[in-house]
This record gives sequence, C-alpha cells and structure tokens, in this order.
Amino acid sequence: MHIHILGICGTFMGGIAAIARTAGHTVTGCDANVYPPMSTQLEAQGITLIEGFAADQVKLNPDLFVAGNVVARGNPLMEAILNRGLPYTSGPQWLAENVLRDKWVLAVAGTHGKTTTTAMLAWMLEHGGLNPGFLVGGVPENFGISARLSGAPFFVIEADEYDTAFFDKRSKFVHYRPRTAILNNLEFDHADIFADLAAIETQFHHLVRTVPGEGLIVSNGGDANLDRVLQRGCWTPVERYGVSAGWQAGTRYADGFAVAFNGASQGRVHWDLLGEHNVANALAAIAAARHAGVPSKLAIEALATFKNVKRRMETRGTANGVTVYDDFAHHPTAIATTIAGLRAKIGRARLIAVLEPRSNTMKQGALKDQLAASLAQADRVFCYSTGLGWDAAAALAPLGGKAAVSDHFDTLLTQLAATVRAGDHVLIMSNGGFGGIHGKLLARLADPAHA
Repeated sequence: MHIHILGICGTFMGGIAAIARTAGHTVTGCDANVYPPMSTQLEAQGITLIEGFAADQVKLNPDLFVAGNVVARGNPLMEAILNRGLPYTSGPQWLAENVLRDKWVLAVAGTHGKTTTTAMLAWMLEHGGLNPGFLVGGVPENFGISARLSGAPFFVIEADEYDTAFFDKRSKFVHYRPRTAILNNLEFDHADIFADLAAIETQFHHLVRTVPGEGLIVSNGGDANLDRVLQRGCWTPVERYGVSAGWQAGTRYADGFAVAFNGASQGRVHWDLLGEHNVANALAAIAAARHAGVPSKLAIEALATFKNVKRRMETRGTANGVTVYDDFAHHPTAIATTIAGLRAKIGRARLIAVLEPRSNTMKQGALKDQLAASLAQADRVFCYSTGLGWDAAAALAPLGGKAAVSDHFDTLLTQLAATVRAGDHVLIMSNGGFGGIHGKLLARLADPAHA
C-alpha cells in the first residue's frame, strides 16, 4: 500500500511514517517545513518528502492519505482530497487499524510526563527481553529513534489527549485501546481545543472506558482530578502510585530511591535523573511493566541505564563555567517541577530560567496567572514574549527585578549573555526550537571577546 502523510515532519506523524515503512508500505509525505532532523531521518528510510501542501500532490495517486492534526480545512491538498472523494484517515486511526489491533498496547496518558514515562516503560520492556514496538513523542536516547515496529506482541505508546484530526475531535488516545494504561496526572491544558478541565476529564474517561476488565490502569494516587475521572465509572483493576496502598517511593538517596508495593520492598533505583516528577514517572512505569510480565526487580534495574529523552533536562554544553540545559517544559506545573529538580541538584548556585511561552495554551494566556509562582525558585528569569496575546511583564511582575521580558530575540540573548557568570546554570524551557538559543548562548560565552 502507498500512503501519503500530510504533516509528516511532526514527531507523531514522523513516527507513523517510520512504522509504516518498516511494515512494508510505500510512504511519501509533505509538510509546511521540511528540515532536519526529522527530514533527514525520514529520507534515510527511503521516504520521499515534499515541501508544502500543494493540491497537485493528489497526482501521486496513493492508496490512502493520512492527515495529521496540523491539517485544517482550507489546506489546499486536503481540499483537493475532499473534492475528489479520495480515501483519507487520521494518524491515530491508521495506527490503530494497521499496527495496534493485534498488540498488547501499553498507553501512557497525562498532562505531564508522558514522553519520559513512555520512554522509561519501553526501556524496561526492552531490558526485560520483550522487544517492544513503541511510538514516543520525542527521541529516547536509549533507542536513538522515536518509533519502532517489532514482531513482539507489545507496543508502548505516548497517549496524547490532543484532538485527532480536523474531522475527528476526540483525543488521540481513544483510538489505542490499551490493555495497560498509565494515567500520570490531569490538569487544564490545550486551551485552544478544550473549554475547561471538565472537557478534558471527559476525554480521559473515554480512555478509561476502552481498557478491558482483564487489563490494568495505573493511576497517580495523589491526583484528585484523576480520582474524579475514575469515579465516573471504572471496569478495570487499578493500581495507584504515590500512596501507601500501592506503589510508593521510600527513602531517597543521592543516586535514587527505594521502591515498595503495598508496603513490600521491591528494590532500590540507582540513577541520575532529577526531580520528584521523575520519581513518580518511574513508579508508574514499574507498575505497567510488571503488568506486561517484567518483574519489578528487572524494571528497577533498567532505570540504572535509562538515558531519558532528548530535550528533557538535556545538558547542551558548558562554556566559561556556565552550564546550559534544554527542557521541553511549557506548562506552569512542568516549569515549577523542572526548576525544583535542577535546584535540588545545584543547591545554592545561581539558576537562570529562560522561558519561551509558545504553546497554544500559553499564547492565549489561560495560565498566565500561574507563571510567576512557577518560576519563583529561579534566581533570574528571562521571558521571550513575542507572539503573546497578553502582557508577560505584568504577569511576571510579582518576581520583581529578577524578571526581564523582551519580544526581541537578539535583545534577550544579549541581556542573558551579559547576566550569566561562571558557576551559573541556565535552564532554557520551550516546546519549540527557540531560535537555536542554546547553541547561540554557548557560542557567545565561549567567544574570548565575551570575557
């Protein structure tokens, strides 16, 4: 079968392309921005990429068009597909019908931590000899690829609550029908598609409805919103984590923590990850891996060699004694937990937080009142305010003189470079490329003229 993917350079759709190619399909695709690293990854797999969404791509005459949720009505190619009555589907539906149908699906849902937890879980199953397929919304460094199809019965997937496509407004994860489901946490997000928290809770309950009675739901025991979702109706056994009657992290050590299940010791994690959020992610993954047949001891052992995902507290480099980190955090809760994790590591050293609020939710200002508090543990804060529909300086005013806001990239970079000094830790947070600020800052700091 020849499939043509619209929006192929997104992490999710690019993962589908790689899986389809491995399955033996002919795959082509298009996107508005075709550039590395996704473009080179796909082309290396023999996938032809086309820049833009020109209507004449219908002449490729594929058996099926697969539309990513970046595609909206008015897209020239999509309009041509609709006008000609050509066959099309969404990425999640294609995946469900062609890959997941015969698999033991382990799905990881939640407002925060999906990507890291999915990568942890895939690595635990790999360490346990189960050779899982997977699709992660990032690049797990243990695998070096975001998606893999294997002949094994297990498939680990990041289960996103974002909508499926312009013609299917259900969350992506309702298509996956997992046997094992992790519910990490639940907060208001995606203000561009959800009116309120209740609307998201409804989608999460749709997911709960799809998990079989012989499956397992692993849920954050400290999240009242998830409890409310499960109280709507649950037909599946539930194991909670973060509570004594379930999976719990005991004594913390410099290099990890102890794990218990229903009060019984399961072992001790040895790792170098930061933050209590990652402890919670690990507990969830251990529980899910155990359900798939990986003993707790092996799952815990796997974490010693877990390398996390690119752009999750990734050290980008050090120049003149200044260490620069890259992190995907863009929601106030994620920002706060990321900063707390780094603060615990560096102690009293200066922590410089640099934020680009570019998600649709942040651009709309739905969470702007929470932003200052989420950055409070940083010593200095720099915010890139271009494209925002609200006053970032006013939102960060509670931080006083330690916050600087600019809507000019070069001005922000110059101010940042002039502020940092040896011993500082610069945490750059964005769910986009942020103009390559990480490398530009390191280059400027390394320039002898800067000193």
